[in-house]
Amino acid sequence: MIKAVFFDLYETLITEWNGNQKKAVYSTDELGLDPKVFKIEWDSRRELRMNGTFPDHPSVLRDILNSHDLSPDLDLIEKVHQQRVWAKTVPFQEMHPEVIELLATLKEKGMKLGLISNCAPEEVFSWNTSKLADYFDAVVFSYEVKVAKPSSEIYHIACKKLGVTPEEAIFIGDGGANELVGATEAGLKAYHATWFLPEKISSKIIGYPKLKTPSDLLIMELARY
Repeated sequence: MIKAVFFDLYETLITEWNGNQKKAVYSTDELGLDPKVFKIEWDSRRELRMNGTFPDHPSVLRDILNSHDLSPDLDLIEKVHQQRVWAKTVPFQEMHPEVIELLATLKEKGMKLGLISNCAPEEVFSWNTSKLADYFDAVVFSYEVKVAKPSSEIYHIACKKLGVTPEEAIFIGDGGANELVGATEAGLKAYHATWFLPEKISSKIIGYPKLKTPSDLLIMELARY
């Protein structure tokens, strides 16, 4: 019997996108590094950003600049940091009503709710003040537990927090970072949340039940509870 439902955060509960454009963007040009070079450096540090090796966003920026023998301007770093915090706050300001309805319905049915998110601190700055936070019984941020999806360990940490076995839990996510594979290997049943995803992206992930709307979960899995 299913006792808990775990959710991914970005592109599952909230989205950064409005059609083909991001809701909020910011620039790192002032740091003095070519944007293409910066992106390569930024992406190469993703794992270390997600698992908490870098304690915060400014430390990542300093490391990137130092690797190119550029002297970090602390004021500019703080400016870029605040812009990123703002950009990551915007998605929390507009909640999908069907997502909120699903969370409320699951709570009414007595389900325990958990969040498992690969993230760095600035990406979830607005979590505690968002409408979402009140629905969740346990929250697992990768940077805090020092392990990220798709490692089985992060799912097991989350299950332990809610006092359930993996077999008693469902994981719902958009599929980034191989999270559905990780959830399945950890023993959870995984569902592919596609309501925020363009068809050309969602169709690339196969082998998992697809939820085109949040309410599909109730129809496909939880109607009997």
